[in-house]
Amino acid sequence: MDSLPERDPQGFLVNLNDWTPSVASDIANTEAITLTDAHWEVIKLLRHFYQEYELSPAMRILVKLCKEKLGDEKGNSIYLLQLFPGSPAKLASKIAGLPKPTNCL
Repeated sequence: MDSLPERDPQGFLVNLNDWTPSVASDIANTEAITLTDAHWEVIKLLRHFYQEYELSPAMRILVKLCKEKLGDEKGNSIYLLQLFPGSPAKLASKIAGLPKPTNCL
């Protein structure tokens, strides 16, 4: 595993331009997550959302976004919790190389 780019104390990238798919895999590994196609689907959605709105979505917005783009069976908090345990919006944003969503502890 390559050394990760500089990260803040919570593990978020300091420079968002340092993100690559392999950096995402390295961050996921530090969180004990092996990325699957399902994870990448959400990560790509998050990155597109960030490009458009310049913010990382909080949980409610993430659920709505997934429901809109991926369908009802993936647009719910239980599905997202299975992929990104604990705080899906925060963890998925971290892996996607985005800033921590506002309203996430």
